[in-house]
Amino acid sequence: MNLHRLLTERESRGAPLRVGLIGAGKFGSMYLSQVQRTPGVRVTGIADLDPQRARQSLQRVGWSDVAIGAIKFVTDARALIEHPDVDIVIDSTGSPAAGIAHVLACCEHRKHIVMVNVEADALAGPLLAQRAREAGIVYSLAYGDQPALICELVDWARASGFEVIAAGKGTKYLPAFHSSTPDTVWGYYGLTAEDARTGGLNAQMFNSFLDGTKSAIEMCAVSNATGLIAPNGLLFPPCSVDELPNILRPRSEGGVLHQRGQVEVITSLQRDGSPVQRDLRWGVYVVFAGGSDYVERCFKEYGLVTDTSGKYSALYKPFHLIGLELGISVASVGLRGEPTGVPIGFNADVVATAKRDLQAGETLDGEGGYTVYGKVMPAQESLRIGGLPLGLAHKVRLINGIRTGDQVRWDDVEIDHNQPAVSFRRSMERAAMLPAHEPVEA
Repeated sequence: MNLHRLLTERESRGAPLRVGLIGAGKFGSMYLSQVQRTPGVRVTGIADLDPQRARQSLQRVGWSDVAIGAIKFVTDARALIEHPDVDIVIDSTGSPAAGIAHVLACCEHRKHIVMVNVEADALAGPLLAQRAREAGIVYSLAYGDQPALICELVDWARASGFEVIAAGKGTKYLPAFHSSTPDTVWGYYGLTAEDARTGGLNAQMFNSFLDGTKSAIEMCAVSNATGLIAPNGLLFPPCSVDELPNILRPRSEGGVLHQRGQVEVITSLQRDGSPVQRDLRWGVYVVFAGGSDYVERCFKEYGLVTDTSGKYSALYKPFHLIGLELGISVASVGLRGEPTGVPIGFNADVVATAKRDLQAGETLDGEGGYTVYGKVMPAQESLRIGGLPLGLAHKVRLINGIRTGDQVRWDDVEIDHNQPAVSFRRSMERAAMLPAHEPVEA
């Protein structure tokens, strides 16, 4: 409640937070549109593979030529991280391998980092957060993206004394979407391929939103940041905002949950494809328990929507504003030294799962592609089966066939274990399988 006041003080002292942005795509551009209106913050540098595109992004969101001229543009993210005029780094890329490298460079140069790159967080966030703590920097999930907003709702409930029963987000989902490919994706969105080309839309990225992968990645991040349990595959129940406390309660009480205290994603479509009325497609929620007769009476007295028993209620936010809200993370990290969500344990994982029968010799094409989607599961189960993380299932060759719906395992692929991202992830797995007192080298 005091971030704006603290930012204004920094502005009056002439000591703004100095931010370096890696990646000036959609998320980054949305942040750039707002930061110019935010006191106490300056973007001092932008790293992008195409600096001219980054300049055009600034122009498109309303920056003046004079303001653009004050920005340092580089193609090398490490050069941005090393620059003395950068205190806080925003990783707005979607590359898991690059994200790991960026965090480790921030640890080396003692720069705080805000991770829009939830793909890297799902792959290795628990170990990245540990490395950041050891280096004395803040590693933070990105406010405006759904995982951080869910973490905020969970924190509100717990800090208010409520037990969290479920937390998650809404999306558009049908079971058939798991097999969607970049060739079929636009029909599900009601667009033509020409519409997509005109809008500059990336088929593989949008397909990752549709086929369940992005939901799995984001629920993995929430589980690791809150300790809420990840199910062995999301259920995606159809659910309106008014039905949240009824549907997202334990099965033993008439709901769909495997257990109390888990993550789950709800869908805006009934299984027959008809729309859910008052859906939460763009939003986030938390379902919480009253915990006593007195509190349950208070729920009723103050008009809360509850389940039929009166034991559970829900709080939701019907939207998320992506980069437009990212300044909350920058301010929290820079002014308070507090993340807006950070992994606290290796609780959940996202494992590559076959979209169709895959043959030995085929090459996996990663998130949103033709071959695999991401399935969230407890980390313990992923380690037990030797599951291949979705974040590493790109440009690797299968040596075994995989049936539709089965998980790909490390032993099913040819992969270079000397690649930094692979090595880092494997070190996190080894640490998770060792007793707590036995350290492991990354």
